[in-house]
Amino acid sequence: MSSLFINEEQLASMVEAARPVAAQGTVASYIPALSEADPNHFGCVIYNGSDTIKAGETDALFTLQSVSKILSLALALIDQGEDTVFSKVGMEPTGDPFYTVQALEEEKPSKPLNPMINAGALVVTSLLPGKTESEKISRFLTFIRELTGNPSIAVCEKTAASEKEHADLNRALCYFMKSHDVLKEDVEMILNVYIKQCSILLNCEDLARIGSIIGNNGVDPASKKSIMPPHIAKIVTTFMITCGMYNESGSFAIKAGIPTKSGVSGALLSGLKNGTGIGVYSPPLDNKGNSAAGIHFLESLSNVYNLSIFSTYQEL
Repeated sequence: MSSLFINEEQLASMVEAARPVAAQGTVASYIPALSEADPNHFGCVIYNGSDTIKAGETDALFTLQSVSKILSLALALIDQGEDTVFSKVGMEPTGDPFYTVQALEEEKPSKPLNPMINAGALVVTSLLPGKTESEKISRFLTFIRELTGNPSIAVCEKTAASEKEHADLNRALCYFMKSHDVLKEDVEMILNVYIKQCSILLNCEDLARIGSIIGNNGVDPASKKSIMPPHIAKIVTTFMITCGMYNESGSFAIKAGIPTKSGVSGALLSGLKNGTGIGVYSPPLDNKGNSAAGIHFLESLSNVYNLSIFSTYQEL
């Protein structure tokens, strides 16, 4: 008998019920490589270390995009410590879009409000272990492979090249921060690492495995090996709730209450506190840049199975 809260038949039913919502979204097109995604793909994997259930197109590959932000944050915190990381980037949510420049201009000193907006993520990338582009992306890839248990995970060079051709805004953010001494490193080197971390290719099961570790206080529920310290898993989980869904984080916290990080590829990574991870992929995005069908699915899943971290779990 499965130790999960849901069985495969129930999961398949919920995935199919949410699938039509994808028609309300649009596949990201500002990066040409992302526009090639099949809008009909919708997959979900739920994993807790001992059991795995799947529904939909779970073999589809996609890039991490902004999901990488919580993972680069974890690695930077492991290597540099909280004091160093949060001296460079704040902890506060913002209602602005992930690509915002305005908040940088208004904030004094001009450090990004949090690590989940692009400016903050670029600063975090600069703090990854390693002195060169090759060293930083190699260390990040090693970390992702350790989290997923998948040694074949690699950068999609086609997506990375496509993103680099359309990186003017992120480049501008870097130069603005460098002019205010927030960013010290070479801009092109940091930009290249950031683009490559966003272009790492994986699938729903990989996401679910990462989510299970985050939800299990940094410990792999299968091997019992600690991959990240518990206090760092706690920080990452908190940012997933407060900032993980761009400027839709508040409404998602109310409607679903599941710690989740989204990416413009249509990826959603969720970690439940009992060490269960959920990986969802559906490329069409809503107007905030989150997977339209994916959000609908997670909200429904949370409501049916009482998954919100804000639930009392008991009727008084």
